[in-house]
Amino acid sequence: MYALVTGGSRGIGRAISVRLAQMGYHVIINYQSKKEEAEKTLELVRQTGSDGELMPFDVSNRDESRNALLSWQQAHADEYIEVLVNNAGIRQDGLLVLMDSTAFERVIATNLLSFYNVTQPLLEQMIWHHYGRIINIASLSGITGQAGQCNYSAAKGGLIAATKALAHEIAKKNITVNAVAPGFIRTDMVAGLDENGLKEKIPMRRFGEPEEVAELVAFLASRNASYITGECITISGGV
Repeated sequence: MYALVTGGSRGIGRAISVRLAQMGYHVIINYQSKKEEAEKTLELVRQTGSDGELMPFDVSNRDESRNALLSWQQAHADEYIEVLVNNAGIRQDGLLVLMDSTAFERVIATNLLSFYNVTQPLLEQMIWHHYGRIINIASLSGITGQAGQCNYSAAKGGLIAATKALAHEIAKKNITVNAVAPGFIRTDMVAGLDENGLKEKIPMRRFGEPEEVAELVAFLASRNASYITGECITISGGV
């Protein structure tokens, strides 16, 4: 059994990779530039007793993504990637009135266009095998909006909408498509934020841990979640 986690080198992606390995998956860890961190994730995967491999490519680059995935498929003719976690993402915050087009387009490309770049090449094999799990890591910002995050909120909101649309397309093929929308999770993505101040806005009065997100993803990736599709589940401590 094979699972692919984009942006798997650290944070939520690392926690998801380890949790899927605990479920018995051979985990393909995608990363763009942080090879050392990706190798650390791979070591943690192997410590579970499972195995994995690294697959470097830029999810925002259509040709690079497609070539990497099709090359893997050609080398594994009798196998396929049955679980896909679209986790890779970036933030480049700023007020829209001051935001240049590069910051807007880069965030859209990495957080939203990557959904097409990575998912589309894998769909045929999932459909042929009549089984698959696709989990997209969205964000609370894609539901509520957030000042200073027009680019990020637009990308994550689009990802949620794409999740629902694709779920309708392939539900009859026994493939589920769901999104997970974390709130404040203790990763590099929230580094520099006023944690003490923000905790006052969270009913549970704390930031979440990557492993808590990974548990939700693991459930959605399991056969126990076979009747759940087209959903966006928030994990935000009550926000």
